[in-house]
Amino acid sequence: MKAAIVETLGVTPRVGNFGEPSAGPGEVVVTVGAAPLSPIVKALASGRHYAGGSSAGFVPGVDGVGVDPSGRRVYFLFPKAPYGSMAQKALVPDDMLVAVPDALPDDRAAAVATGGLASWVALTRRAKLRADEVVLVNGATGAAGRMALQVARYLGVGRVVAVGRSAARLREAEADVRIVLDADADPSLRAEFDRGVDIVLDFVWGEPASRLLRAAAGNRGSRAGEPRLRYVQLGTAAGAEIPLRGDMLRGSGLELIGSGIGSVPLKELLAGAGELLAAAPAAGFEPPFVSVPLDHLAEAWEGRSEIRYVIRPNPA
Repeated sequence: MKAAIVETLGVTPRVGNFGEPSAGPGEVVVTVGAAPLSPIVKALASGRHYAGGSSAGFVPGVDGVGVDPSGRRVYFLFPKAPYGSMAQKALVPDDMLVAVPDALPDDRAAAVATGGLASWVALTRRAKLRADEVVLVNGATGAAGRMALQVARYLGVGRVVAVGRSAARLREAEADVRIVLDADADPSLRAEFDRGVDIVLDFVWGEPASRLLRAAAGNRGSRAGEPRLRYVQLGTAAGAEIPLRGDMLRGSGLELIGSGIGSVPLKELLAGAGELLAAAPAAGFEPPFVSVPLDHLAEAWEGRSEIRYVIRPNPA
């Protein structure tokens, strides 16, 4: 079968022929219609992701949309190595499938899931969003960040705050408040946290996170007690490590948590995907994505970070 193949870690995969999978007990072979190219896919292919291995010779792709042997359209998570989703067929545990609504084409369903799943699970499972709370999205101009704004709005937040570096892209954000993270942004960030933020979804970490945390938790310490703030770490596009003062945790209501593989059981990730996809037609989620055939993998792999690319291994 035709597939993307990681022959060397950290090098753009090659499109070539790869042996077809054969299902064993508890497995199904899915004919893949769409496979998203997400940051985790690139991290695994480079050998840099904490949940990945250290050897090459596999098909990349951690999720996708396709057709199972019964003819049902499904979204699937975590195909069994070495058969990733960026191939004409993928080998999938039979308990890692959820139905895809008929109203969603394969590529849009894949884009909704890959763009929105992180924020959906973070808000519903980790931060446990309550009605009318205020959510701030750090990295709101990226593909996942833009979907997070839509998901938060759908789930019933009171106010949405978008933070990002690009003023032009931030103007397009579906948010009540937009803060461009330039050199002069710190007073605006502080004022927004003073006004009240309940949950931060942070897709970038690094230096932007340090600035947000200073604004949120620096020089606090009210004797009446500071309000609770759930800060959910979701990605490390701007850096994997930050310095953190201990008194920020002692003197504020800051709670640092993560959301991802390990902090959320796989079954909950899959359940969240099913909820997200079921809601998508009525919600009108509009993920920013570009759909390309497998033969164009190289240009997608090197493409713009704010756009989520979806690979079609079996183009119509």
